[in-house]
Amino acid sequence: MEMGGLPLELWRMILAYLHLPDLGRCSLVCRAWYELILSLDSTRWRQLCLGCTECRHPNWPNQPDVEPESWREAFKQHYLASKTWTKNALDLESSICFSLFRRKRERRTLSVGPGHEFDSLGSALAMASLYDRIVLFPGVYEEQGEIILKVPVEIVGQGKLGEVVLLASIDQHCSTTRVCNLVFMPAWFSPIMYKTTSGHIQLDNCNFENGHIQVHGPGTCQVKFCTFKNTHVFLHNVPLCMLENCEFVGSENNSVTVEGHPSADKNWAYKYLLGLIKASPILLPAENRDFLMSLDLESRDQAWSPRTCDIVIEGSQSPTSPASSSPKPGSKTGSQEAEVGSDGERVAQTPESSDGGLSPSGEDEDDEQLTYRLSYQVQGPRPVLGGSFLGPPLPGASIQLPSCLVLNSLHQELQKDKEAMALASSVQGCLIRKCLFRDGKGGVFVCSYGRAKMEGNIFRNLTYAVRCIHNSKIVMLRNDIYRCRASGIFLRLEGGGLIAGNNIYHNAEAGVDIRKKSNPLILCNQIHHGLRSGIVVLGNGKGVIRNNQIFSNKEAGIYILYHGNPIVSGNHIFKGRAAGIAVNENGKGLITENVIRENQWGGVDIRRGGIPVLRSNLICFGYSDGVVVGDEGKGLIEGNTIYANKGCGVWMMSSSLPHVTSNHVSYNGLYGVAVFSQKDGSGEFPGGHGAQENFSEDGDAILWETDLEKEDDPLRRPVTIALVESNSINHNGASGLFVQSSEALQVITNVIHANGDRGITIVQSSQLTRVANNSISCNRQSGVKVEAQCKVELRGNGIYDNRGHGIITKGDSTAVVENDIIGNRGSGLQLLPRSDTKVLKNRIHSFRAYGIAVRGRVKALVQENIIFQGKTNKTIFQQVTNNRECIMQNNKFLVFKKKSDTWRLVNPPARPHLENSLRGSSAAHSGQKVTAMATRITARVEGGYHSNRSIFCTIL
Repeated sequence: MEMGGLPLELWRMILAYLHLPDLGRCSLVCRAWYELILSLDSTRWRQLCLGCTECRHPNWPNQPDVEPESWREAFKQHYLASKTWTKNALDLESSICFSLFRRKRERRTLSVGPGHEFDSLGSALAMASLYDRIVLFPGVYEEQGEIILKVPVEIVGQGKLGEVVLLASIDQHCSTTRVCNLVFMPAWFSPIMYKTTSGHIQLDNCNFENGHIQVHGPGTCQVKFCTFKNTHVFLHNVPLCMLENCEFVGSENNSVTVEGHPSADKNWAYKYLLGLIKASPILLPAENRDFLMSLDLESRDQAWSPRTCDIVIEGSQSPTSPASSSPKPGSKTGSQEAEVGSDGERVAQTPESSDGGLSPSGEDEDDEQLTYRLSYQVQGPRPVLGGSFLGPPLPGASIQLPSCLVLNSLHQELQKDKEAMALASSVQGCLIRKCLFRDGKGGVFVCSYGRAKMEGNIFRNLTYAVRCIHNSKIVMLRNDIYRCRASGIFLRLEGGGLIAGNNIYHNAEAGVDIRKKSNPLILCNQIHHGLRSGIVVLGNGKGVIRNNQIFSNKEAGIYILYHGNPIVSGNHIFKGRAAGIAVNENGKGLITENVIRENQWGGVDIRRGGIPVLRSNLICFGYSDGVVVGDEGKGLIEGNTIYANKGCGVWMMSSSLPHVTSNHVSYNGLYGVAVFSQKDGSGEFPGGHGAQENFSEDGDAILWETDLEKEDDPLRRPVTIALVESNSINHNGASGLFVQSSEALQVITNVIHANGDRGITIVQSSQLTRVANNSISCNRQSGVKVEAQCKVELRGNGIYDNRGHGIITKGDSTAVVENDIIGNRGSGLQLLPRSDTKVLKNRIHSFRAYGIAVRGRVKALVQENIIFQGKTNKTIFQQVTNNRECIMQNNKFLVFKKKSDTWRLVNPPARPHLENSLRGSSAAHSGQKVTAMATRITARVEGGYHSNRSIFCTIL
């Protein structure tokens, strides 16, 4: 392209010598010239922007090495902003009568300095008229008395910044003033360097050292490219102030204080400042998917499907069957018979199976073989991950979260939450944008109904970054807050607002500290690598904590205590060196739909009166337990997926009173649910919870238990006995449920399936442990084992297909009533020496062992049971010794007589019966659903909740 015969590159070289007015005139020649002027962005426009003594690099002080998207646009924005102070002149001229006939007065320039017209600033101001320009030449100017500005003027330093130093105390009484390119220091008689109560002050490219600046409403201020060294900016009742691209260094107190509700009275500059703010783009973070996370939780649907299991029992009941037939596929030889352990517990020696099921049986079995058919329809809580079941974790595999669990961007969250969008868009009080606060005590202090908005700032090496108290409101967007010596953001006394899109890290105390009825919205932040907790909520603090990444903190990611009661939802809390969420000292909270993973201690830790609602969370891959309910812990734990933790899924102390319901607890390294009198070998507060954080303000001890809010919470029902109900507990490394407790416990309507040891193990139960209406199936050893001196009631359970015995008991007070004990590899029920057991109205069957086996001298009442024959005629009842204390009454023994005999589990149908057992709130909760399918599985047995109309057992 050529213009006027000259190449385009040559035109650019020529135009690079033009000044700003000439560039403007050239851009008006034609469209081609306009585009040519625009093409000078990285050359001439950059030179003009950086060469201007009234401004600095557009990204100073936070990113001085990063070029703006357009140098011309940055220069234009600064030029327009620098003229704000003169907008009042247009308003005045337009209001004067006969303005068309008045001659416009030219602005004068008054020079101050040695050899110039005036020797001091005071003498120049005495001669100044409206909107005159006063130029101070290089030197140090010290005013001996307070300077009162009565007319609008512009005070500018000549030369480079730092060559003109002014020691003065200025009190502005006029409507507007601009100060540029000066170094301000306080006069000897007052620390106040500048003050205004009603007018507008514009400060550009100045340094302020060791003093105060005060602006009182309805006064306004616009500050840009200024440095404040140990200087306090005090804004009282201001309707609107702007601080942009400023640096605050070495403050001995707060750098900026915003006090009082914005004044309803507004001066002339308010509308112009508001227009500038609305013209500039809001600083929202770019779309960032969860780049710090690489989970790949592969979903499986198998465990949430109904199951059909064909169990084939070898052996012929016909006298014409061959005695030496070869074993069929899936049959057991003599070497594969069940073995009896030292404690009398039978363990079937079968090939390994991922779900603890049986070995495959062939499709071409003899017609004369006996078949037991069990068909299940699954009813249970919907898990977090899209209603699907989590399969076994794959070691070393990269893990990708399903789309339903990936964090939304801030933009997406604001689109969904109109209230948050309104907060993010609001401008009231003070706007602090692109500023740097460093190496001092405090950053921004907002108090007494003050309003402040902070965007794109950096707070570093301070005692604290932001404090918001006394009914004040803050909006914080995309700030960096790090290396604070206390908490990063501190809210108390009903402070609130929006804290969104910030990067908060490496702080000595909590990243965000919420106390005393403060109620902020904390949204889409990254809070990480803190030396203590990520977020702390205490002393009746509230708040909504949503969609944040909270990771790699030394203590709990979120710590709730002393009646703190936040709503915690949709966060990713991971790789903490202690618990993911800790609820302590009567803390509360509604904790829903979070991903809590890879924490060193419990995913959620509840102790000492903590009473949260923990609902629909994914708690996985922890290096310890999934959920820990310690001493005196309470709360509702409902509808969570607790998966692949190295310790237990849920660990409870017997002194705690939680309600554990409708959870999916699977593939954990130890027990699915464990109840202990005390935790062996570890202190009460693992991972640093024993030494509490310093939650007092400024080191003073505060008793948070006094003057605390008392309120009734409908989400928390009083629980007098620990309750484990309606959970799916499967594929855990040890027992599904382990009880070593000195307190009463109820275990109701759970599915306990395919665990690596027993289904339920009870080794200590000083008070009654009630196990009712559970499905206990396909566990690697016995379905239920009760040790000596335990008080246990087993009622209405379905105990199926376990590799050991159905029930084995040594307990001195055990009641086994109305259970279905079917298809287990060992005995259906084994009574060990010195046990005291009542066995009433059960239906019992065993594959290869006895229906009921009595070992040694036991005290038992075996009455009104139905015992089915198993593999041979000898598999109904066994009594090792003649024991008169074992009373057998009114039992029915069913044996095969001919091939056409058929028995069905009817009147009542097969157990467990759920509909009369499920509590109303659990069954009706939205986190539950029913899935019904018909699938035939011959290789293994899947687990699930059983509906009393959908299970049947046919013995042919």
